[in-house]
Amino acid sequence: MKTINHSLMALLLFFGLFTGQTLLAAEGAPHKVVIQVSTDDPRTQTIALNNAVNLQKALGQDNVQIEIVAYGPGLGMLTSNSKEGQRITSLAMQDIQFSACGNTMKGIEKKTGKMPALLEGVTVVEAGVLRLMELQERGYAYVRP
Repeated sequence: MKTINHSLMALLLFFGLFTGQTLLAAEGAPHKVVIQVSTDDPRTQTIALNNAVNLQKALGQDNVQIEIVAYGPGLGMLTSNSKEGQRITSLAMQDIQFSACGNTMKGIEKKTGKMPALLEGVTVVEAGVLRLMELQERGYAYVRP
């Protein structure tokens, strides 16, 4: 009797795992990563972009969801003044998501009197740190170059 119960449990577990994997594949990419950019260091920002490109190359564009979240001094990377502007706009068209911290933007507006101009393809989120937390809770791997 115990053998049957263990066998039945193993079978149910197998089907549950199989079904879970199928649902995961149906929902989108099996790999998800969020990359934090919170520094104005150009080298670190370039590394973050390189990480995203390298992941897409290694896994295939359809097999990975990538979001780069910029806040604090890192927000400059996503503005019209960015030295990486053309590259970021191009990567946004290749399914890499870019999120700008709304709190940082409000702080800049308060200090300068105007809201920063963001690059095409950049989305504003309420708070960069909050976005990092939400994505990690959804199973995203976290990378900070």
